[in-house]
Amino acid sequence: MAAIGVINELEVVKEVDFGIYLDGGPHGEILMPKRYVPENCKVGDRLEVFIYLDSEDRIIATSERPIAMVGQFAKLKVVSCTGVGAFLDWGLPKDLLVPFREQQQKMEEGKTYLVYIYLDDESQRIVGTSKLDKCVDNLPVDYEIGEEVDLIIAGQTDLGYKAIIDNSHWGMIYKNEVFQTLKTGQKHKGFIKHIRPDEKIDLALEKAGYEKIDDISQSILNKLAANNGFLPINDKTDPETIKQTFQISKKNFKKAIGSLYKQRLISIEEKGITLL
Repeated sequence: MAAIGVINELEVVKEVDFGIYLDGGPHGEILMPKRYVPENCKVGDRLEVFIYLDSEDRIIATSERPIAMVGQFAKLKVVSCTGVGAFLDWGLPKDLLVPFREQQQKMEEGKTYLVYIYLDDESQRIVGTSKLDKCVDNLPVDYEIGEEVDLIIAGQTDLGYKAIIDNSHWGMIYKNEVFQTLKTGQKHKGFIKHIRPDEKIDLALEKAGYEKIDDISQSILNKLAANNGFLPINDKTDPETIKQTFQISKKNFKKAIGSLYKQRLISIEEKGITLL
């Protein structure tokens, strides 16, 4: 069955001068305009296509891919504002509508916003919303401590950064544990640090404990190799310099070089560290 707003694999059932028709199941035959049809395509072939409604609200197939699909979040730019709402560029000829009722704050042309894309049940149109709270935390929390997850940075607060976990839940990255620049809409790997009794989730951008030292140690070795085997940084270097150089805390840096020293991979000297 063809689903609007996502990628479908559909069978070619008819060829016409202006394109091909695909078997859309309950939606009937779905047109794929000629400009999207791959070379040597024939009846019986199965194609991966994105299904959406064109400017005349007809179901149509395309080989193009939007920036995000139904059920996903994305940071998109407003290209126009009209009497029905704001239209955002999501990578397809027909822009994505965010109706006024779905705007957390009034959208302005030229600005970018983090939105959730969904299919309106009544109209069957693909629309967006910047009212993210109603799109998150609607499923039971089912994570394990230390589990790797996909994050989308949703914004900064006094505590740190709010992030959307696996398109499903809110999480928090505390600012004293962030050693790199984070921007709204940025995608990042993260780890479940703690799940509170109220199911609020604390996140980390690095693996916990000694498991993360391996990754950090490798980055130190790589930087040493790229700098002729020497870096003017050691366990006495100030935390800010370490943060700017490796984007980690001094505590984790000290653990990493301690591990490398014990493995006789580096020497720690008065003026820095040297690759052995």
